[in-house]
Amino acid sequence: MAREAELDLVEIAPNSTPPVCRIMDFGKFLYEREKKEREARKAQTKIEVKEIRLRPKTTDHHRDFKVDDARRWLEHNLKVRVTIRFRGREITYPEIALEDLREIAQSLSEVSTIEQAPVIEGRGMSMLLAPSKGGGKKKPKEAARESAETEPEKSEQPQE
Repeated sequence: MAREAELDLVEIAPNSTPPVCRIMDFGKFLYEREKKEREARKAQTKIEVKEIRLRPKTTDHHRDFKVDDARRWLEHNLKVRVTIRFRGREITYPEIALEDLREIAQSLSEVSTIEQAPVIEGRGMSMLLAPSKGGGKKKPKEAARESAETEPEKSEQPQE
């Protein structure tokens, strides 16, 4: 029957009694299966994790620049790992790093949530921040429309 139809006879379940076979175009079957796998890979979302690295002695001004970068990444729905690296005897004062991480989490609280609490790993302490659910970046048209609605209307006065 397969030869008459110019198709392939494919054994589906060899262990059953009697063995189950199907008449099909095997090349087309392989192509369709590969196509479905490609689509499934395309649909997967790869979450990128950005990282900011600090030290316990990092100044507030420098830390603010790093926090601004983290805010921008969180608004673009990327996760951010904040790492504080210890050098020398700095590791004997982990509370300094813990306080820095808490301040960073507090300043980013409107755009992020803490996914992994601060934890010491080797000679560093790290925390993972994930974008909050409603923290997605607004489209430029929406942002412009909202700012136009909130601005008070200017009264027109004749120019002299």
